[in-house]
Amino acid sequence: MKIVLLGTVWPYRGGLASFNERLLKEFQDQGHEVLAVTFTVQYPGFLFPGKTQYSTSPAPEYLTIQRKVNSINPLSWFKVGRELKKMAPDIIIIKYWMPFMAPAFGTIAKIAKKNKLTKVVCIADNIIPHEPKFYDKSFTRYFVNQCDRFVVMSASVLKDLLQFNRNKLRATNPHPLFDNFGTKLSKADACQYLKLDVSKNYILFFGFIRDYKGLDLMLQAMALIKSDVELIIAGEYYTDEKPYQQLITSNQLQSRVHQFNHFIADEEVKYFFSVADMVVQPYKHATQSGVTQIAYHFEVPMVVTNVGGLPEMVPHNHVGYVTAPTATDIANAIDLFYTDNRSAEFTTNLQEEKKRFGWDRMVETILALVAR
Repeated sequence: MKIVLLGTVWPYRGGLASFNERLLKEFQDQGHEVLAVTFTVQYPGFLFPGKTQYSTSPAPEYLTIQRKVNSINPLSWFKVGRELKKMAPDIIIIKYWMPFMAPAFGTIAKIAKKNKLTKVVCIADNIIPHEPKFYDKSFTRYFVNQCDRFVVMSASVLKDLLQFNRNKLRATNPHPLFDNFGTKLSKADACQYLKLDVSKNYILFFGFIRDYKGLDLMLQAMALIKSDVELIIAGEYYTDEKPYQQLITSNQLQSRVHQFNHFIADEEVKYFFSVADMVVQPYKHATQSGVTQIAYHFEVPMVVTNVGGLPEMVPHNHVGYVTAPTATDIANAIDLFYTDNRSAEFTTNLQEEKKRFGWDRMVETILALVAR
């Protein structure tokens, strides 16, 4: 089949690009023809909370990428829509994560599928965003109306989708494994790279730092944890970092918190997950998380909060712990992990559990949905 993915890929960075590129590789490995159509402008600079939108990694050699979409220029939407209409791919895949992109994606999809041949499949990261804006519902409704099929990755997103459409075909498929960050290293080698003491125990908070991800809860938990453990924070702040630095100071955590407050390039991810005994996701609300799937790949036990789709991904007391989103509960789970010495057991369970998160399953779900 001819597959076009409309959305974020290289030269843009982050989890969206990693997901989309890995998905297209799976389609290509299965013999399909793939093309990525991405942005000339993804976010206007004044709306982007980080330091740069662009990757420092090399372009994926296997992937044909066309940069054509300006997210704030409707003329580009109409042009790309007409080009895709003429190209007539079997499927256009759009990974939807925020309503800001709805006018561009929705308009392109609406025009492209006028050829009566192309089906538009939305893979929904979120339907209702973590950080709401006044235009969310109207923009999302417009986009949803242009899609033919939906793939959601958690029950919470499926529930949100029902607010906008109850009739179109949909399927649930868990977020596949992020297996494109290399192989696990020895703790000694990873510590040497990160300039950390190999004799210490480390837990990891990984990814862009936004308020809903609960880093404040993690820092409060650090003040309560009885085990001899240190925290690694690896990710760029997409919010004001002052309250978090104040928590570190007020709780006298300076010697127990190691901060790598920059975007973690794909080539560096393996070092952080090779050092960590546990990955902690103290989120206050969530849908699903790519961080969970990186932890599965590197077989690192997890603590997650019981919000959104996280408990679906992390079976409690099997590959980690599911807790309430409070500092006390998070601290208790981390202490339990060390006092009960659960590392080897959880790692063995992770090796088995991660088999259900294959990219071949996501491709199979999409193709079956389109065939229905």
